Amino acid sequence: MAYLAKSMTTGGICETRSVADADLVACLPHLRAFARGLTRNPERADDLVQDTVVQALTSAHQFQVGTNLQAWMITILRNLRYTELRRMMRVPFQSLDASAHQPAVLPSQEATLEFGDFRRAFGQLGDDQREALILVGANGLSYEEAARACDCAAGTIKSRVSRGRGELRRILTDDSLADKRRDTPALAGYMGAC
Repeated sequence: MAYLAKSMTTGGICETRSVADADLVACLPHLRAFARGLTRNPERADDLVQDTVVQALTSAHQFQVGTNLQAWMITILRNLRYTELRRMMRVPFQSLDASAHQPAVLPSQEATLEFGDFRRAFGQLGDDQREALILVGANGLSYEEAARACDCAAGTIKSRVSRGRGELRRILTDDSLADKRRDTPALAGYMGAC
């Protein structure tokens, strides 16, 4: 990757911009976490992160000096995911073998069970709320940065985060999980949808 020095074509932006390898690499854990939250599939998430990095390198000349590289890359990732979802809507759904994702080992620690409950509750949230919680909670973006990534107002992100947290509390305290622990034992290390 080395350093990329690209000419900026937009007026008012510096004439050259360097994006260092270290800056891109520092964004990868956040991108992976966000991608896993959107896709609920570790392999697909890794592919999506790779596509994001390729797109970011291709479009590095569009990155504006003084803005948040991580938020810019999350926006690219989000746009790639929604493009993929639109494409998938045109293709008939192919059912996967349900037994392929059946957990094999029951966890022995209560924390593992509680985390499994949280993951299932998190999966029950709407896409907008889940996305906002990942951006603000997991990736540590400010409401304004998350709003730019989602192309909406900061107040909208605040509302989605608040409603998402409230819904998570309700699901977990009211025992409203779609799948109970006894119905879906957790697979050790499995990070897919539960």
